[in-house]
Amino acid sequence: MSQPLHTVRFPGESQDYRNARDRLLRAEIELRRQVEATAALRRALPPGGLVPVDYYFDDEGDAPTDTDIERQLRLSDLFEGGKNSLIIYSYMFGPAMAQPCPSCTSILDALDGQVPHLRQRINVAVVAKSPIQRVRHFARERGWRHLHLLSSAHNTYNSDYHGEAADGRQMPALNVFEQRDDGIHHVWCSELMFVPAEPGQDPRHVDAIWPLWNLLDCTPAGRGGDWRPSLWYERH
Repeated sequence: MSQPLHTVRFPGESQDYRNARDRLLRAEIELRRQVEATAALRRALPPGGLVPVDYYFDDEGDAPTDTDIERQLRLSDLFEGGKNSLIIYSYMFGPAMAQPCPSCTSILDALDGQVPHLRQRINVAVVAKSPIQRVRHFARERGWRHLHLLSSAHNTYNSDYHGEAADGRQMPALNVFEQRDDGIHHVWCSELMFVPAEPGQDPRHVDAIWPLWNLLDCTPAGRGGDWRPSLWYERH
């Protein structure tokens, strides 16, 4: 029998449970090491390609949805306060879609509360292809308060950075950019979605910013097979 990893115990646990839990704990330690090793590889990436154009995004700001007030911001305008890193999430909400993607919406439900913390270190934005008034209307209905929501209705950002397929389908891409002396460079994209799928395995390319699945992975039932989040749920 291997040496116990710590002395903390919980009410009523058996030795069989503790033995199995220690095996799992060793796997969790190894996973932690692998997560940090992967993050170190990500940080060590050389600069990616220069952004080809300083995209103009539609930004309604804090204007009410029943006005025509609208402004445009360039990609370079999104780098604020001396912070050189920018994360952009491509939200699956195109003009032909009756409603936004429920999974993307679940991600943004959680991200909205984290934005004030993230803005202490980095710049964060969310880009959708629908007109900005439509995006902002849904955001208000959803109760989002902190997300910087933009529309790419009049530029090619989505297609250039793989938030949109060639046939116009919207894709859930997370992209990171860095402002350097010679311009804005692309740094990283959630490219796991482009890798051939493994049997029975979701791409999990944006799981790092999606707490829903990480919490469900802690439970006996796990992710629940084919279950996916919905936009709205009945009250119980």
